Amino acid sequence: MIYYVSEKQKGKEYGTKAAPFRTITAAVRKAQPGDTVIVAPGIYRERVAPVRSGLNENNRITFRSEVPRGAVITGADLIRGWEHVKDGVWRKMIPNIYFGDEYNPYTTEIQGDWYQSQKPVHTGAVYLNGRAMYEVSTLAEVMDPPDNPYTWEPWDISYTWYTQQREGLTVIYGNFQKYDPNQECVEINVRRNCFMPEKTGINYITVSGFVIRQAATTWAPPPRFRTAWWVPTGQRAGSSRTVRFPSHDAAAFLWENLSRRGMRINGPEPG
Repeated sequence: MIYYVSEKQKGKEYGTKAAPFRTITAAVRKAQPGDTVIVAPGIYRERVAPVRSGLNENNRITFRSEVPRGAVITGADLIRGWEHVKDGVWRKMIPNIYFGDEYNPYTTEIQGDWYQSQKPVHTGAVYLNGRAMYEVSTLAEVMDPPDNPYTWEPWDISYTWYTQQREGLTVIYGNFQKYDPNQECVEINVRRNCFMPEKTGINYITVSGFVIRQAATTWAPPPRFRTAWWVPTGQRAGSSRTVRFPSHDAAAFLWENLSRRGMRINGPEPG
């Protein structure tokens, strides 16, 4: 069975090409072993959590972008309603309930084995037209961005942001320089994962051709199950890739959500 998804769908949703589902999650609920879900180009702001496994190598559940890199699954939401503070600095106040009951990327600091940072930073971020801005530790550093000798891109270190909690609100300040955040594409992380089951043991799934980005995951060290990884050579960073690893390797799965790869779960080891 083939199911179709298009985020542009406005009418009734049957999963057919003429009346596709509007979300990938709707297709997840229907897909059975051997089925394929074809996703039209667009931005899908959702957490995709497969609920069942394929049966074996010949009866996988396959999720495929109709156009390579045309379908984007993102953990970020577009945010409007920024209030001007002064010069290039703007503020947005977001009720904590917006992030759900369990995980707020702007109260959760990055941590984990092998991770070392002199200044704590959060799993959330602020993006201006697809580029991550620099998190700073004080509001003063938003008003007057400091030099950063460690940056790879010194020309844009003045785009800074800072967050604080205030009476059930996540308050984010951003220095957008000459840009009006209400007129540009400004996104913030909302979801911890982009494509990940709620439980272990969801096997024989293929994810192909997507851009998967902006998950608010914490640090994951290099996985110890190295023999289970396979990444074809000759691929550009950000392109569709295929990765094979055991589904119980949580670190690997989280790392995949942080990158822009496709993935293949529980396939045979490459020869």
